[in-house]
Amino acid sequence: MSQARWQALWLLNSQQRGWLARALWPVSLAYGALIAIRRCLYQWGLKQSHRLNVPVVVIGNVVVGGAGKTPTVIAVVNHLRTQGWRPGVVSRGHGRRSQALVHVRPDTALSDSGDEPALIHRRTQVPVCVSANRVAAGRALLHAHPEVDILVCDDGLQHLALQRDLQIIVFDDRGAGNGWLLPAGLLREPWPRGTHARSTDLVLHQRRDDATARPLACAPGTPVFSALRRLADHAVGPRGEQRPLDDLRGQGLTAVAGTARPGVFFDMLRARGIEPATEVALPDHADLSDYAALLRDGSTTLLCTEKDAVKLFPALIASPAGPHPQAWAVPLELAPDAAFFSALDERLQALTRRA
Repeated sequence: MSQARWQALWLLNSQQRGWLARALWPVSLAYGALIAIRRCLYQWGLKQSHRLNVPVVVIGNVVVGGAGKTPTVIAVVNHLRTQGWRPGVVSRGHGRRSQALVHVRPDTALSDSGDEPALIHRRTQVPVCVSANRVAAGRALLHAHPEVDILVCDDGLQHLALQRDLQIIVFDDRGAGNGWLLPAGLLREPWPRGTHARSTDLVLHQRRDDATARPLACAPGTPVFSALRRLADHAVGPRGEQRPLDDLRGQGLTAVAGTARPGVFFDMLRARGIEPATEVALPDHADLSDYAALLRDGSTTLLCTEKDAVKLFPALIASPAGPHPQAWAVPLELAPDAAFFSALDERLQALTRRA
C-alpha cells in the first residue's frame, strides 16, 4: 500500500473509529499513560518548568497536523500590536536541519529557521526566535529585544517546561476526530480536558467557508470561539506583485502544497472556481529539493500556499536566466469572531492588573 493511501486510510479511521483505529486503540492507551506520567512529573516538581518575566501566550493544538496554528499566531500577533503590545514569537521550527538557537532575520536560511517561523516573521515583522527549547528561545529573544513585553509561543501546548499565562487551543473542521489518542485517533492529549484544564484556556474552532466544521465537545465553562478560514481574493508573486485570484480561473495551473493537509488547499481552490490541471502534494515542511522538478518546468504556472512560497520565491528570484514557471501564492486569511479578541484582551488586562 502506498504512503498516500495508508495516510488517507488512517485519517478516515481516526475520525470514524474504523477497524484500523480499533486495532491501534491499545497502543493509544499506552501513549495516554505516558502523557499522564509526564504531566504528573511536572506537577510534582520532578521536572522543572520555568517562568519568563513577560506574559506568555501559547498557541497550539491537541490534534495532529494542520489545525491552523500559524495563521492564528499571525492574527494574534498583529492584534496585539494594534493594542499597544510589543510581541515576540518563539517557535521550535519544525522541519529545519539546524539544532542551533536562531534569531530569524530576512536573510536567515530556511534550513536554520524552518518555513513557518520565516513566514511568521515575514507577515508580522516582530522578533522571532527558534529553538527546540522554548525557554531558551524566550530568554534569548528577551535579551536581544528588551522592548518585547509579551511572548507568543507557536505550537508549544505540550511543551510544559515553559510556563504560560494564557493558552489558545486551535481546532479545525475535523474537531477532535474520533476522540481517541494517537495513533488510533487525532489527539495528542486527552480532550475534553479533565483535571488539568486551565481557566486561562481559550478555544478557537476554525472552519472553512467551503466546509462544515465537525461539532466540538468541550469541558463545561470553556470559552469557545469561531473563526472563518478562507483564501484571499488575490494571489501574490515572487516580488510582491498582486493579481486577482479570479484571473487564474480556467488556466492550466499546477497547484502545489507542502503542508500537513495538502488536499485542503486544493479543495479551497476548487471552491473558488479554480480547477488545477495538476495537483502536487508534498510532505509537510518539504525541502527545496522536493520542488526541483517544478522549478525546471517553464511551461506551467505554479499556484502554492504562502508556506511553500517562502521556499519557492527566493529560489526563483535567485535562479539564473532561463525557462522558469510563473509562480503565485494565495494567502490564507483568518477572521476570528470579534468576541475572541475581546476575550483575549480581557485576559491580558487581568494579567496586567495582577502584575
